[in-house]
Amino acid sequence: MRSWPVVEVPPARFAEIEPEVAAIEEQARTADGHPSLNEAVWRDLEHPAPDSHGLLVERHAYAHVARSDNFAPEHWTLGTTLAPDARGDGLRGALAARAAEYVSTQGGGRLALWLLGADDGDDAELALAGFQPARGLLEMRVSLPLSQAAVWPPGITVRPFEPSRDEDAWLAVNNRAFENHAEQGGWIRSTLARRMAEPWFDPSLFLLAFDSEGLAGFNWLKIHDAHGRDPRLGEIFVIGVDPRMQGLGLGRALAVAGLQLVSERGITTGSLFVAADNAGALRLYQTLGFTTHRVDRAYEREVAL
Repeated sequence: MRSWPVVEVPPARFAEIEPEVAAIEEQARTADGHPSLNEAVWRDLEHPAPDSHGLLVERHAYAHVARSDNFAPEHWTLGTTLAPDARGDGLRGALAARAAEYVSTQGGGRLALWLLGADDGDDAELALAGFQPARGLLEMRVSLPLSQAAVWPPGITVRPFEPSRDEDAWLAVNNRAFENHAEQGGWIRSTLARRMAEPWFDPSLFLLAFDSEGLAGFNWLKIHDAHGRDPRLGEIFVIGVDPRMQGLGLGRALAVAGLQLVSERGITTGSLFVAADNAGALRLYQTLGFTTHRVDRAYEREVAL
């Protein structure tokens, strides 16, 4: 195994290294056809938390460690990107092990590495660093426009999200719909504010469905510009229904209405991410015409103090 020199990068240097991280990521994305680092990494590089940490192999690889910005349950996240010439030599596993060492110095806890476009070969490499597969996530896509219209349950009205008005109601329904979900559950005001500060945020693409009792469900969408092999995408960023309304067809109606909304803006491909073990959601999306485009996987380990 080649010996790779790893540079420890504190938050004060994130702005300095961000162009190099972007260059490594572009190499990886060109080779793979999809990103390696998720948006949480880029948010933290631009607005770092004080205990975030970077591990840089100059021109070849980068790993980013940060606390999750949701709080139910609190955990650490790890993202990695490797240029093609740095693969197949155990470097990802070595960086994951170094990340765990850093988390140990910060009090330990659960550390989750999301690997985008994972395959079975990654399992063995990451097992050597103490990580085990924990959750799968499918990216699914569908051609737009759909051939069907939204059919709403009785008594439902729909309007776009209004900043400074709807935050608390949305947080309450989101956290009920995703109770104990590692990434989407446990959001607080600051979690939502960070997403709303993203340049892609558009409240007109954030649909809220109400009944006589208040907010009943939502569909928050985003548009991705074309990049490499990918066309412009209209993504269902997060969709949820209050548990009191589940089983009434509201989720399907919200999905159809949201995809129609992005289609009207010229988008011809819809996308979403869904847990691989969520059989009910998978059946719904398959009936809308979605097929699996990519498999992502979370690897986790508990890090002792």
